Order: sequence, then C-alpha cells, then structure tokens
Amino acid sequence: MKNVTILGGSGFIGSHLADYLTAMKFKVKIFDIKKSKWIKPKQKMIIGNILDKKKLAKAIKGSDYVFNFAALADMNYLKSEPIKSVKFNILGTVNALEISKKYKIKKFIHASTIYANTEEGGFYGRSKKAAEDFVEEYKNRFGLNYTILRFGSIYGERAGSDNGIRQIIENIIFKKKLVYRGTKNSMRSYIYVKDAVKLCYNSISKKYNNKYLTLTGEKKINAYYLLSIFSNLFNIPKKNIIFLKNKGHYDKKPTPFKPREGRSIYPIRSNFKQNILQYVNEIKRIKK
Repeated sequence: MKNVTILGGSGFIGSHLADYLTAMKFKVKIFDIKKSKWIKPKQKMIIGNILDKKKLAKAIKGSDYVFNFAALADMNYLKSEPIKSVKFNILGTVNALEISKKYKIKKFIHASTIYANTEEGGFYGRSKKAAEDFVEEYKNRFGLNYTILRFGSIYGERAGSDNGIRQIIENIIFKKKLVYRGTKNSMRSYIYVKDAVKLCYNSISKKYNNKYLTLTGEKKINAYYLLSIFSNLFNIPKKNIIFLKNKGHYDKKPTPFKPREGRSIYPIRSNFKQNILQYVNEIKRIKK
C-alpha cells in the first residue's frame, strides 16, 4: 500500500482527492489547519499550519508522495496582503519541499494556477509562480521529482462561497436570478472537481515527472452561453441575465508571459448538466 500526504486536504479539491486516493487503496494522511468535514474512517487527520515545521514533518514522514494544496487562494483578499502571500504560498511551500527532501519523498505534486504563468493575478499569481520556481529548483539542486498542476476553473460539490459556479447556482436557488461577475464574452474552460482529481491521481505516474500540467475543461464557453444553459435548466428567462463588474478575474484565459506553458490534459468527458444538478442538490442540502 502506497502512502500519500495531502497538504490542504480539508479543502475543496484536496478532500475530493483524499476520497479518490482512499478508494484507490492509498493510505492517506490529511494535513490542514482544520479537521476535514468529509474525512473517512481510513484517513488520518493531522491538524497544523504549513508554517509549523514540526507538525508538517509529522504529516510528511513515511509518505511516498506529497500533494500540496495548502495555500491562500482568494485572489481578491490577497490583493492587499503581499506579506501573507509570501508567508503561506511561498515560504509554506518551501517548508514542505525541505521536509519532503529530508524524508526522500518520491514526488512532490504541487497545486498551482493558470495565473502563475501570466501577468494577471496580482500577488496571488506572483506568489504561485514563485512557489513553482522553488519546486523546480528543488529538483535541479536536490533531485526531488515534481509535477506542477495548474488548475483552471473548477466546479462541484464542496466548493467555497467564492467559487463562480456556486455563486451562479445560489443566486438561482435563493434569488431566482441569473447573475455573473464579468462580461458576457468572458471565456472559461470548466472542469468538474471529480474529473480533476482523477487527473491529479494520474499525475503520480512517472511519465509526468518534472512536468507542468494544465488541468482544465476541453471546451471553452463564454459566460452568456453558460448562463443560457442555466436558463434552460431552471426555466429562467434569458432576459433576467445580469452581468456585474468583474472583481479582478480575467475575462479571457490570461496570456502566458514566458515560454513555460503547461501541457493541457483533459478528463474523459462528463455530463455538465448532470454534474450541475448534483451540485445544486448539495447546495440546497447545506443551506437548509
């Protein structure tokens, strides 16, 4: 049985990955600042901060692989928090790398963002890019294998309140409105979280050693088309669609500013409408 540590494993993607790896017969340790709401009996929970090297070492020791989802990811919050961006997204990553090196981890799999390869994204994007550079340098200097996963627009159960698709669904359920932050021409390639974690699992393979991978949906759609899907699903007239001012996120996929764009890998196509309806049921349940 292979051992894996998921840093940030109580969160949106990390918790789904923990479930998937457990189902694939991995021995899973979750490390996070709070206990996972979705922890399973066979999973081990270690509560701690990524800046706490002692607890971090306890979580990583004995593992074959480390997935690093531990980071501050609220782009709007980090606009005015450069120090926190550095502490958690850069220094925290370096702490995890240093301990992974010490315990001879087979591979360090680092969760990043498409903003890391662009001029957009503010302190969040800059901190994630710097973290990527440290991950790569630990391979160059110390031989620590890595895979860097750049996530695009993910939706699905357990997403936080800042998730774009969740916000659309909550406005439909509770306000009977179709609301989108951005323009009608905003472009996204959406990927369902359960499809994304399967790709995370695939990244363990040696063929992805020391590679940058972009995890995203295969098909790009604009915001108006997206809301049209919701309009048909929930019988809300398209005339009720509302576009609000964007709060810093891109309209179209950001343009890379350096020649290190990750290879895009796609999931087996899943049913977007079916996934959305499952997600709607979860939101209704947790809001009761």
